[in-house]
Amino acid sequence: MADIKIYTTRTCSYSGAAKRLLAKRAVAYEEIDVTGDVQKRAWLVQVTGRRTVPQIFVGEQAIGGYANLVALDRSGALIEMLERPGSA
Repeated sequence: MADIKIYTTRTCSYSGAAKRLLAKRAVAYEEIDVTGDVQKRAWLVQVTGRRTVPQIFVGEQAIGGYANLVALDRSGALIEMLERPGSA
């Protein structure tokens, strides 16, 4: 199964919602709290083109934020991504 990393901040309700969705699906993830981490936030903008959190990665692929995660989950594509060989 692919590794999931979720970049969050302590005050973001969408970060909490994304973590709850992953927990509901019994998907393990690594949370990286970027609250106050200017360098990590700058890196996220460089890699994803977005300033918002959460930013979610499946393996090395940035999938976007909470709305993107929900869309992938509803379509069944999230499970496919997680089960794809070599996606970790």
